[in-house]
Amino acid sequence: MGSNKNFDFQVPKLGEAKIKSPIKMSTEKGEATAAYVKDDEYVFFDIDAKMVGEQTELIMDDVLQLAGPRENIYFNPSHVHAAIATCGGLCPGLNNVIRALVRCLWYSYGVRRISGIQYGYRGLLPEANFPPIPLDPDVVDDIQVKGGTILGAARGGGDRVEEIVDSLERMNINMLFTVGGDGTLRGSDEIGDEIKKRGLKIAVIGIPKTIDNDLSFIQSSFGFDSAVSMAVQVVRGAHVEAHDSINGIGLVKVMGRDSGFIAAHTALAMSDVNFCMIPEDPFEMEGPKGLLSNLKRRISDRSHAVILVAEGAGQHLLKDKPAEKDASGNAKYVDIGTYLRDEITKFFRAEKIEVNMKYIDPSYIIRSAPANPNDSIYCSRLGAHAVHAAMTGKTQTLISLVNNKFVHIPIKVAVSARNKVNTEGSLWRDVLENTRQPVHMRNE
Repeated sequence: MGSNKNFDFQVPKLGEAKIKSPIKMSTEKGEATAAYVKDDEYVFFDIDAKMVGEQTELIMDDVLQLAGPRENIYFNPSHVHAAIATCGGLCPGLNNVIRALVRCLWYSYGVRRISGIQYGYRGLLPEANFPPIPLDPDVVDDIQVKGGTILGAARGGGDRVEEIVDSLERMNINMLFTVGGDGTLRGSDEIGDEIKKRGLKIAVIGIPKTIDNDLSFIQSSFGFDSAVSMAVQVVRGAHVEAHDSINGIGLVKVMGRDSGFIAAHTALAMSDVNFCMIPEDPFEMEGPKGLLSNLKRRISDRSHAVILVAEGAGQHLLKDKPAEKDASGNAKYVDIGTYLRDEITKFFRAEKIEVNMKYIDPSYIIRSAPANPNDSIYCSRLGAHAVHAAMTGKTQTLISLVNNKFVHIPIKVAVSARNKVNTEGSLWRDVLENTRQPVHMRNE
């Protein structure tokens, strides 16, 4: 839209609203509950930055560089040896990203040396017995219909930065694409620092992959939409099992270590969820306002219930359990699903109330699924933009979608904070309205 146009966005109204809403929400900001939206809260309409005359200055804190092909590139395509690594856990869309990278490198830029690094960063370590896989359009022709990644994925190894850069030099790689989450991207940035320290000309471009959708400055990570689609099917089955049993309880655990976006979106997509538990909203089991008392009331009123829990929820209840770390350095969480299953069963047995518990953990089925059409499109565009960025010499940068625009974001900025569900925001408010669960399940 041209900046010289004026639009009147004032919303017509029939008169002054005077009747109190029956929806119970907080009236003040700062309380740990969602608040009403006021008529004087706005968002900007025109998010595009424009140069108006020679005196206009862009403040780099306020603008993001658009992704896409440039008129001039940095690398001579005939000299390029590109490498692709998929790191961390599996996620729908990995093969789609690989395919998009290869096809854009090959067809758009004429690059003929493309290597697939097996099992993430570990494939670049000196002791690894995983030879690179030569990639071309024939190799990746139909991989997008399959789950997982043809390169394999693994955690760990990203902290051995000097050895990884040694391997890149030895293999004459001058373009590294890393597909992974927070830990992977931190490793990519450190690899970029070591490359810069050595004065090498190797571009490092990240493609953010986190099924939990927990990376900041990322509107939506690929695989998230597919994960929600599959979780909805599982919850639907849990509801049928619960509804058709005597005092049936369907308990479903989904991914979400520190952020409950999958659980929240699934609860919105399936109005059959009665209790949605996420890491951002701690709950208690015991007491008049705890989960068990609320579940008992639900069973008494409706004779069935569906509980949806994110894997990182309720870890405060399990703090006495031994702590371990995975190969990426992340804390291993105790299984909240089996804990809830056992505690709920024990509670109703003590209450002498018959219940039929069905516990479903579809996590690995969801992770290994192929991407749905929305994610497939998204992955194709992410891969192409990553290639365009690398070919123009950008480095230590990831591709992101912000305000529906593909942009470049420095990796250091992207990993500086985690994205979490705002329990005072509209998403969680809508979840509470949909499930009709209490705003809090805490005795405070």
